[in-house]
Amino acid sequence: MKKLILPLILVVLFLISESNAQYRQFGLGIMVGEPTGVSAKYWTSGQNAFDFGAAWSFKRDGNLLLQADYVWHSFNLIHVSSGRLPLYFGIGGRVIFSDDPLIGARIPVGLDYIFADAPLDIFFELVPILDLAPATNFNLGGGIGIRFWF
Repeated sequence: MKKLILPLILVVLFLISESNAQYRQFGLGIMVGEPTGVSAKYWTSGQNAFDFGAAWSFKRDGNLLLQADYVWHSFNLIHVSSGRLPLYFGIGGRVIFSDDPLIGARIPVGLDYIFADAPLDIFFELVPILDLAPATNFNLGGGIGIRFWF
């Protein structure tokens, strides 16, 4: 009987994790584009999330970039037969660390495919950026990425 308890617990935990894979709150993965690095997302409700990045900006000599956005998701615009495909938009900021640090505001717009049967999502976004310091300038960022949901 004792030999069955551990396998039974593992099977139950696996089934629980698979049954709510698309409803997990924290995802971590990679993004490729401008910038390229690590992406994280934390859902605060069924439609809103914080989206974070720690990456390198190749437009700025490979300097470290940190970004954070608050995003809203619209699940009713695009219907797919499996999973979910929300359009999202938001507002946030970024800092590029260099000899002359760059601070800017971000307005991300993207699509996020959330798999129905796997704890993964794939996203694509375009991001207009208004650099505020040390000088005012307009930029465009974006890329693609994938995250695993814990």
